[in-house]
Amino acid sequence: MSSHDTPIVAKSQAQYEYDRHHNALHMRKQVVNFAIMIFLTFIAFGMAAAGFSKYLIFPFILLLAGVQVVLQLYSFMHLEDKKTHFGEVIGFFMWVGIFIAFTFFLAFLTIIWW
Repeated sequence: MSSHDTPIVAKSQAQYEYDRHHNALHMRKQVVNFAIMIFLTFIAFGMAAAGFSKYLIFPFILLLAGVQVVLQLYSFMHLEDKKTHFGEVIGFFMWVGIFIAFTFFLAFLTIIWW
């Protein structure tokens, strides 16, 4: 056997059924999250097309964008799968980065508008 050969491991029927069920649930969750993100995008475009005030549209679109970022991080970047300590460390640094970014955004927004 050379170093490039991959050993073949047979799964039991129970493991196969479990994996299939788990993958189906995971795929369903991703499709639902994707549909929610498309719906939020339609809401943002609808508000912009309806001609609402820009002082209402900008904060609302930023709020929708924040919701979409969280959905994308947890569903498509698989951050909901915290099976290891490494996943918790990544989540911690991600939230610290979001907090710092929000603090800078709020500080610059305050400096510019006041």
